[in-house]
Amino acid sequence: MVSKQTLVKCEAGLHNRQATYFIQKANEYQSSLWLEMGDRKINAKSLLGVLSMGVIQGSTVDLIADGPDEIEAVDELAKMLEVDIT
Repeated sequence: MVSKQTLVKCEAGLHNRQATYFIQKANEYQSSLWLEMGDRKINAKSLLGVLSMGVIQGSTVDLIADGPDEIEAVDELAKMLEVDIT
């Protein structure tokens, strides 16, 4: 299991189009992926879950992965949160 804390820098956070791109990328990996913010932990491959988190610019989130491609998954998803993915 791998975990990485990252600061969300993309201007719109994880809403609408950004969330869709994030989910599409997350679903490319075999590993189980979670997004954790505060006391909430959701499946990072679930659009409804990601949208319900209300991740905005400046939020700190933990990306957690468990599986054969966990390191690559966490690194790539963290990069998406650190730039504007529109």
